[in-house]
Amino acid sequence: MRAAVLGANDGVLSTSSLIIGVASAQGTPRNILIAGVSGLIAGAMSMAAGEYVSVSSQADSEHADIARETLELRDDCGGEVAELAAIYVGRGLDNGLAAQVAEQLMARDALGAHTRDELGISPANAARPVQAALASAASFAVGAALPLAMALLAPAGFVVGSISVASLLFLAFLGAVGARIGGAGVPRAALRVTFWGALAMAITAGIGMLFGTGA
Repeated sequence: MRAAVLGANDGVLSTSSLIIGVASAQGTPRNILIAGVSGLIAGAMSMAAGEYVSVSSQADSEHADIARETLELRDDCGGEVAELAAIYVGRGLDNGLAAQVAEQLMARDALGAHTRDELGISPANAARPVQAALASAASFAVGAALPLAMALLAPAGFVVGSISVASLLFLAFLGAVGARIGGAGVPRAALRVTFWGALAMAITAGIGMLFGTGA
């Protein structure tokens, strides 16, 4: 959920800034639309590619760790029991109970016990590159769709203002949602993302006016 919020945040900010920059350069409605659609597609693909590469690297690391753990269980099963028991002692069990738990879990599924409790890998949190890539692309596209829709619906001459207001409100909302998920302070998070969003839009608007057709 947190990754989806961040992806949507990126979609709103990057696409709104791009459209505002083109609109401030006195771009035609057609050029503004092309810029917005291109930003949405390029951003979504970039997010998907980046997430896929990142999570694929994580998956490769997990597979290597599991392979190494398999060899260690084959070559030194007793040492692995002691290692697992030490983990449980660190979590609060006494030595005798920790040894019992380790032995019973390893008798049932030794690799599964070490994968879960030593490596921190479980089916619920295992790396899934394709799923992560699709989720990132979708969340970015959803966020980018808001400023793009405003560019289509806003009256001529009000594109920059309409997109700015709508995007900042949505950024504040996403900041609040992200803070709520993470257990942080909502007002501060919303204000922070709104400030940086406004700064990014102001900079791109300034660049658009500086290098625009009316300069």
